[in-house]
Amino acid sequence: MHLHVSRLSVALLATGVLLVGCDTGEPPILYSAVEVAPDPVVPAQSNVNTSVPILTVANNLEVVEGVAPTLVWSDEFNGDALDPGRWLFETGDGSEYGIPGWGNNELEYYLPDNARLEDGLLKIEARKQSIGRFDYTSARINTRDRFAFRYGRIEARMRLPGGQGIWPAFWLLSQDSPYGIWPAAGEIDIMEAYNLGVFGKNSIIGTIHYGTSFPDDWVFDTTSYVVPANAQEEFHVYAVEWDADEVRWYVDDVMYAMKNNWYSTSPFPAPFDVPFYIIFNVAVGGNLPGPPNADTVFPATMEVDWVRVYSGAPQ
Repeated sequence: MHLHVSRLSVALLATGVLLVGCDTGEPPILYSAVEVAPDPVVPAQSNVNTSVPILTVANNLEVVEGVAPTLVWSDEFNGDALDPGRWLFETGDGSEYGIPGWGNNELEYYLPDNARLEDGLLKIEARKQSIGRFDYTSARINTRDRFAFRYGRIEARMRLPGGQGIWPAFWLLSQDSPYGIWPAAGEIDIMEAYNLGVFGKNSIIGTIHYGTSFPDDWVFDTTSYVVPANAQEEFHVYAVEWDADEVRWYVDDVMYAMKNNWYSTSPFPAPFDVPFYIIFNVAVGGNLPGPPNADTVFPATMEVDWVRVYSGAPQ
């Protein structure tokens, strides 16, 4: 599989890791040197990134059975607009990093203003909207360089978009990537869904990605879960509990997956022993869902009521 090959590479590259092959003795590959088509002219956006983000790291959190959890960080999305001190707005299709289509042959162009707050909800909207050579726009936001955490519980109450080619996701990537670029840096997918409602499909997946190098040593360890009630019509709480030697996935407090066997370029529990940051996005098309078709309804909107990070130990 190839769910987030490019997304992860891009996110890691965006932290400054632009070279691959530096330890082989061969000349490094500079991804930004790849020749790509120019980006389209982007209309003025209301959501603008801050130039001086402040990083908060919640370290060594715990999930303790029988201990009431302590809220460490949250966004209830009750304001008028997303806070750029908490969220980074990503723009484009990955061409900036030499991987157009985010390496997954995705079709969307991310615009900051496709994410908005309305009625106490974060709404990320995939649209059939032409911008340059692209036929679709959407949004991708994350907390990189703003908030990251290690261990604990993270959950979000969400209602998901459906349709052929629609791919919402709630996931985590390494803040500093000390073990190298993806997949050595690791990825935790709390919730992904694709093609919901197509032929009655109502399942989501939870995944970890790890290994030492792509594509020669990359592991995609995923579990599918059929949501008991309609994931497009009803809100559900999607969660992960994460500690030093195990990751557990939940929907509405029902555990459906547990993973405790992985590896990276350093000994276990690497790479899942460092702070990770939070990502929400809705992709359109790509190698996993395939392209939209005539039955796909736009706009396709992911709604997030809140996102919260907890620890079972006093802070």
